[in-house]
Amino acid sequence: MLEAIPGLPDGVIGFEAVGKVDADDYRDTLIPGLEAQSGPLRLVYVLGERFTGYTSGAAWQDTKLGLDHHGKWHRAAIVTDAEWVNHLASAFGWMVPGAFEVFPLSERDAAIAWVASG
Repeated sequence: MLEAIPGLPDGVIGFEAVGKVDADDYRDTLIPGLEAQSGPLRLVYVLGERFTGYTSGAAWQDTKLGLDHHGKWHRAAIVTDAEWVNHLASAFGWMVPGAFEVFPLSERDAAIAWVASG
């Protein structure tokens, strides 16, 4: 499931993955949240200790997300200590439109500030 992160700066949207994330979470939560944003997309996405994984449908939705909103991305940050996420971000981060960074969980506030800036 995806939980909205409250108290973010104006123009920033954020979600924390809790448990297993599936395609319905993208369809019902993430995509409507992004589409409700006016202006360039600024996203903080946290994969913390409560995150247990993705279903294959969620992985596909994640792949399509950048393509479907390609021209709208400004800044996106993934906040996680999961090494496999860091490896994927290193390998495929160049495909993400706009500026993209991965931050460790200890730098969650820095990630939010980075997404809000610029």
